Amino acid sequence: MNIIDAASKLNAGGAPVCVAIGVFDGVHLGHQRVLQWTMAQAARSGGVSVVVTFDKHPNSIVAPDKAPALIYPLAKKLEVLASVGIQTTYVIPFDRAFSQISGERFVRDLARDFGKIRSVCVGADFMFGHRRSGNVSLLKDLGGKLKFSVEEVSDFDLDGKPVSSTRIREAVRAGDFDLAGRMLGRRYTLCGPVISGQQLGRKLGFPTANIEIAGMVVPPTGVYAAEAKVDGESHRAAVNIGHRPTVKSNDPQLHVEAHMLDFNRDIVGKPLELAFLKKIRDERKFESVEALKSQIAADVTQTRNA
Repeated sequence: MNIIDAASKLNAGGAPVCVAIGVFDGVHLGHQRVLQWTMAQAARSGGVSVVVTFDKHPNSIVAPDKAPALIYPLAKKLEVLASVGIQTTYVIPFDRAFSQISGERFVRDLARDFGKIRSVCVGADFMFGHRRSGNVSLLKDLGGKLKFSVEEVSDFDLDGKPVSSTRIREAVRAGDFDLAGRMLGRRYTLCGPVISGQQLGRKLGFPTANIEIAGMVVPPTGVYAAEAKVDGESHRAAVNIGHRPTVKSNDPQLHVEAHMLDFNRDIVGKPLELAFLKKIRDERKFESVEALKSQIAADVTQTRNA
């Protein structure tokens, strides 16, 4: 998949451009309906399928107090978009200046820079532009003037309720990974780059990979058996999500730490994915570090047999 940071870089070569616009956090089953319609239009017209999305959630700029925790970091979202079959993704750097652009100007700029837009597809109740000045009605009005069709795709229902990024976040926070995976259309994974830690796990004899989770939705605290994927390889891992109550630390933040079994490589800076297989136990404070070490050994055994 081609990734561009400016619409003028598309270079469609005169071919019609079929566009899907949205945040697409999680690229869930509802999003996939939008993407499939867009790719079908491109195939029928001999055109190019293009996703227009953002490098961050728009609310992180325009309404930080309402910005949701993300299901996927940008890198994972782009990976999934590529796997679906989208040809090009235009990632807009969403900043304060961009947030001031009206919905109409946004669409007209896309039409000018992309060239021959054939169709635009969005999800139900889609809104965009400064102060949410753009909606499907505006898109259809501009489509009539600029000669492109507009498709508003209805919600995808699962178990009698619409699939949404919000509902997936709720499932993850509740530890219902099966429901989250069903709505995503693939197994739920927590993704992020490995960051340097305080080496507390190594001091206990169980070195861990610490994942950057700032801004991400995170499962409930506890110890889990998981499958960790890094460098295209899968490894069984005992994962602790919590605040390290037994070990004295000046860091009160929530941590996600994965002890990968039979693994001893430096992977700091590399993306790591965790698929949760089962919860082993709740996080708790132990009476001593030795008691904690003994429990971790038992957790590792359970993880190996999970």
